[in-house]
Amino acid sequence: MPLPSRHPLAPESHASPLLVAAPMAGLTHSAFRRLLAEFGGCDLVYTEMLAGTRLLVEAPDSPYIRRHAGDGRVVYQLLLRDERRVEQIIDKLRACRPDGLDINCACPAAGVRFIGGGADLFEDAARLDAVLNAVRRAWQGPLSVKIRLGRAPETHWRERLLDRLQRIRDAGVDSLTVNPRFAVDRLTRPARHDLLPWICAEAGMPVLANGDITGPETLAAHPAHFADCAGVMLGRMAVVRPWVFAAWRQGEGYAAPDAGAVWRRLITLLQEDFPPERVVLRLKHFTGWYSRNFVYGHLLAGKVRHLRDAETLIRITEEFLASAPATVRTPPLYDL
Repeated sequence: MPLPSRHPLAPESHASPLLVAAPMAGLTHSAFRRLLAEFGGCDLVYTEMLAGTRLLVEAPDSPYIRRHAGDGRVVYQLLLRDERRVEQIIDKLRACRPDGLDINCACPAAGVRFIGGGADLFEDAARLDAVLNAVRRAWQGPLSVKIRLGRAPETHWRERLLDRLQRIRDAGVDSLTVNPRFAVDRLTRPARHDLLPWICAEAGMPVLANGDITGPETLAAHPAHFADCAGVMLGRMAVVRPWVFAAWRQGEGYAAPDAGAVWRRLITLLQEDFPPERVVLRLKHFTGWYSRNFVYGHLLAGKVRHLRDAETLIRITEEFLASAPATVRTPPLYDL
């Protein structure tokens, strides 16, 4: 299904499929978005999930909501648990000029579910209705929702999912991102891509596919699974290989950039946005994933995991990169 005319990616002038970078906590900040853009970027990139009420106390130039000209098209993803203060939250974001807003109804993390957000919001039909309708009243721009299949593969889970899809449509949502896993699957069980044709047929709106998508080879392996999707959303692979979108567009002739140069460029971009104590946290997080490019990258990840000062982190990583480490063809994307 094509995207609606008010969606930031319409009219359909982009190559198919649409390529989208997923929201990832501590990773899809502006510095990382600019790094993606320097390789050619993708059609749309999401912010990390932003706690709605927390936004109300953030400074206007906070690096958590800041947007630079080089970020590309940006959707701001919100963690909401009820409809209170929704209008104030959205007013806070207007200065960022979002290309869209997204409501997270998918996150399975225990802390998020404990406060009633993410996958827990999806389970509570009344709260879901209240949140989506409040957002739609306050925000007339592109609105999307990210979901999973439900809490668990219980009896009647399909009927429950269809009910939620109806509620999402009734609220005036424009598009949907689906990670075809259950909340109990977290990120450890394979995404059920075979369910995507059924979901696309029932959604009544454009669907972005998410989960276990690493590149064009994923779609080529099962083209029928993705045929009805408006696009695909890549998460961890986009962090491990920030040039993945450029490689997808350009095909087999694409030459991957120097690994050390990519890592150092992110340091520069982080330093433009964050104070030193925050630079090290984000660089450490990125380095742990980026190390998946290397045969012995787990050794680097183990050395930097608990570091607290940037100087040591940089020295250890530079020593590792200077050893000309062998790279892997397919990086492991599971949680270590």
